[in-house]
Amino acid sequence: MIHYALRCDEGHAFDGWFASSEAFETQRQGGQLSCPVCGGTKVDKALMAPAVSAKTRGAEPDEGAGPGSSPSGKAPVAAMPAPAALPPQLVEALREVRRLVKVHSEYVGDKFAEEARKIHYEEADPRGIYGEASPEEAKALSEEGIEFHPLPLLPEDLN
Repeated sequence: MIHYALRCDEGHAFDGWFASSEAFETQRQGGQLSCPVCGGTKVDKALMAPAVSAKTRGAEPDEGAGPGSSPSGKAPVAAMPAPAALPPQLVEALREVRRLVKVHSEYVGDKFAEEARKIHYEEADPRGIYGEASPEEAKALSEEGIEFHPLPLLPEDLN
């Protein structure tokens, strides 16, 4: 799942979750997206800050840690409301997204940027991965056109 900050042509900001970037484009071009404030269907992605955990060295996060949390224990930054302000149903959906990423993806730790490049440039088999990247690594991946998405921030990440 991909989270996008969205904005209508009237300037109203809202969020959306999509199965893929292609799914977003298909829905946008088909007029299937609408602003929850004014109902406008001219919707585009808004500027978002990437959510990147601090780069750390170490093993996979402890089982007791929240899904997707890094060994450093630092929470990712997210361009959405603070988790405490989110409706409980949305928080549960975000927990499920993180759980599914962990179950269906390979944890690569601080080698995330390296592995993402290998996959992007077809030097490694395509597969889902998750791990940590420094802000500099995230910026470089983005500039190279390598698609990646932050794991959602949850209330327990702020403890």
